Amino acid sequence: MTNATYTKEDAVHELHRLMALMTGDEKHSTAATSTLDALWVLYDRVLRVSPETAADQERDRFLLSKGHGPMAYYAVLAAKGFFGEELLAGFGAYASPLGHHPDRTLVPGAEIGSGSLGHGLPLAVGSVLGLRAQGLTEPRVWVLIGDAELDEGSNHEAIGYAGPAGLEQLHTLVIDNGSATYGWPGGIASRFEAAGWSAETVDGRDHEALYAAFTAPHPGRPRAVVARVEPKNA
Repeated sequence: MTNATYTKEDAVHELHRLMALMTGDEKHSTAATSTLDALWVLYDRVLRVSPETAADQERDRFLLSKGHGPMAYYAVLAAKGFFGEELLAGFGAYASPLGHHPDRTLVPGAEIGSGSLGHGLPLAVGSVLGLRAQGLTEPRVWVLIGDAELDEGSNHEAIGYAGPAGLEQLHTLVIDNGSATYGWPGGIASRFEAAGWSAETVDGRDHEALYAAFTAPHPGRPRAVVARVEPKNA
């Protein structure tokens, strides 16, 4: 899929085929499928990273905070050539590099080990600060979190810091499947906007809407995109 243009239908069909290769005792299939469309749009049309540039200092960084359902992530990485699809059949097995939580030392293309709620966004803030300290102002940092992760105070500290600090290189994608315990007047995007972020809410299955939101300019501010998908228990 790397060297051709695919329609949304073709891409999603191929990704579901790749996900079907992963069998075994997977407890978070809904968490995985909720991220599928947004991950594909990011890797296919937005992120400046490839298997050939995965070690390049100027690459974009993608951090999967929502690491407790990584099947869609693995399918996208395989589709983009970070590793061969033959690895997918061993998903979750003892000797497989593809665990139920991604391990950055084992999974080609993975920037962080993840799965514990609330860690990814603070790590993304630190990644931007680290890039700035090295004078690297072009690479963008993307982090994908689930709406339930916003129940964790660590994320609100990161949100509250990043806005006033003007971390323009920081982009947060929130997959909203109605899992959060707490809510916010005006919706999730309003929480980011209150801290000085540029924020937008879109249909998490609409590829063109996702692309437009991902690429919207936001000078001097971090960017948050809330992608709404079907409720977890629907």
